[in-house]
Amino acid sequence: MSFFISDAVAEVTAETAVPSADVALAPEIPEPGWEGMLFPVGILIFFYFIFLRPQSKRTKEHKTMLEEMTAGAEVVTNGGLLGKVVSLDENFVQVEVANNIVLQVQRHQVASVMPKGTYKVQMKKAKF
Repeated sequence: MSFFISDAVAEVTAETAVPSADVALAPEIPEPGWEGMLFPVGILIFFYFIFLRPQSKRTKEHKTMLEEMTAGAEVVTNGGLLGKVVSLDENFVQVEVANNIVLQVQRHQVASVMPKGTYKVQMKKAKF
């Protein structure tokens, strides 16, 4: 029993009942085959190529960038800090953001490695 919609109940009488002989004459309803699975499988493949594959590719590229990072590299963190890598270990990186100012950040927080000379140019611009 539903609250908003009243249930429809059909009365079966002798005139409306289908005799057993007529059941054999009723058309058969075809069962869904593999054609019914094409659309859902197509949607899954579409989402894989649009969302999952590019994300895993970016993750793999970021991981290789972090593995190849060395001392002296110029990096930008996820927070937007530009600096030069002073030293690094397995989990942390020490980044010099200004003269004699060294910050320690987690290794996976490094967003990208910048081309050589970017840090030096920005330091010259910052001097008044």
